[in-house]
Amino acid sequence: MQHIADLPHGEVVCTTIFSKDIQRVFTGGKGQVKVWDINNVTSLTSTDNNVRNLDSMATFPCLKDSYIRSCKLFSDGSTLIVGGETKTICILDVERGGEIKQTFDCEAEACYALAISQDCKTLFSCCSDGVVNVWDLTSGERIVQLIGHSEGASCVDISGDGQKLWTGGLDNTVRCWDIAGRRQFSCQEIESQVFSLGCCPTENWVAVGLEDNNVQVLNSTTMGEKYLLNDHKSCVLSMKFANSGKWFVSAGKDDVVNCWRTPYGYKLAKTKESSSVLSCDISKDDRFLLTGSGDKKASLYELNF
Repeated sequence: MQHIADLPHGEVVCTTIFSKDIQRVFTGGKGQVKVWDINNVTSLTSTDNNVRNLDSMATFPCLKDSYIRSCKLFSDGSTLIVGGETKTICILDVERGGEIKQTFDCEAEACYALAISQDCKTLFSCCSDGVVNVWDLTSGERIVQLIGHSEGASCVDISGDGQKLWTGGLDNTVRCWDIAGRRQFSCQEIESQVFSLGCCPTENWVAVGLEDNNVQVLNSTTMGEKYLLNDHKSCVLSMKFANSGKWFVSAGKDDVVNCWRTPYGYKLAKTKESSSVLSCDISKDDRFLLTGSGDKKASLYELNF
């Protein structure tokens, strides 16, 4: 796990995302998203040990002075959806310099997390009031509200088959929803508040990061089989599975980034940053990891396992 570049955003980086073609990355901070060209860095050989400082190629103002908590990018890279510590969700046209095409009102104080269906036609927004809103991205209308969490719905991901929505909450629950039927499948009580969540894209595993410093890996079919990983020394703020499904990343308030083997948690790599790690994303080819931190920057790593 080699640190190859820093992206000095200038504000706390609460969300990070790769473009599918791994040419660009997006970092979300206070009121704006910055866009970075990483092609020159990722095309270098892994023998280059220099950590490069990159310059952003564009800035997209969107949520005024509110912190951005989540960004989702259409698979073709044309549209970016942004939510954060405000009731407004912004739909940005990437090709038109981040022009705001549309806004949604989530009717809550904050939008903590976003997910997009595999066909990029449906948006799911998890809100501070516990409601999960389901939006039609074509018509711009809200389809339904999924009611279940009694406190904030803090994190979300979609199963590999695209049929189930998984959400974690500050009410100490992990919930599974039938996307087509728009109803709750199951609810799993957890010992702690759930801060982050990721679905394995190839197998029936869901990993959750908890306020009590632990990572739990749950069998999403039976919910009875689980693994407890307890290396973090503070709450676990971000979770992301590799596209291969063979490993996943957790990042925490303890400044630590861990790479774990799915599902039992053999540790493949570990690094410690200089501040809390609030977000992470993995490139489509599983070669690169991007983290966002309280140190007002994002860090780009090349993975060698």
